[in-house]
Amino acid sequence: MIVLLTNCSFDKMNLLEQHTNNNLLPYDGTVLNHGIIFNSNDSKRYLELLMSNIEWKNDEAIIMGKHIITKRKVAWYGLKEFSYTYSKITKTAFPFNKDLIVLKEIVESYTKASYNSCLLNLYHNGSEGMAWHSDGEKDLLKNGSIASLSFGAERKFCFKHKITQEKIDINLKTGSLIEMKNETQTNWLHRLPLTKKVQSPRINLTFRTISI
Repeated sequence: MIVLLTNCSFDKMNLLEQHTNNNLLPYDGTVLNHGIIFNSNDSKRYLELLMSNIEWKNDEAIIMGKHIITKRKVAWYGLKEFSYTYSKITKTAFPFNKDLIVLKEIVESYTKASYNSCLLNLYHNGSEGMAWHSDGEKDLLKNGSIASLSFGAERKFCFKHKITQEKIDINLKTGSLIEMKNETQTNWLHRLPLTKKVQSPRINLTFRTISI
């Protein structure tokens, strides 16, 4: 059953069945797989819109005292112009545009959480990724929901427990949504590994709540 919302379709049956989703993690955290919530046409349309209408900039970080500029591009958006610091770099949020507001509301209908900000990542191909890390910045709502929405190339996404080193992998397809919450960031790392198999772009939107 497909429901139209502001020119965008998503799977209402998936929404109704989300409470049956199993936790992807075996312990010490919660990662819910909400599945594919946008069809291929809507996913393609949003990929193109986000490629064109987002204020993309190469990401920056301070690692072991060195200023690193990545090939991967990022953008930070929020309901108000607040600042956010990670990897010792402070960013100021752009105001949400209409497309991001629509996506935020759809994501919130699945997760039953509310978000006031979104960090977007643009990976041009499989040579760009993210190393092991956790989203434990002090500005984030502790144990709050982080919703990760993907458009574009399918990529593997990995979790690793900080103590036991147990690993869990999931393939994130275009239009798919996963949600990390509770003790996940405290106990688990995650990464987007590099791959030579992917030659097309992927955009990932992580909706989150900044404590302000």
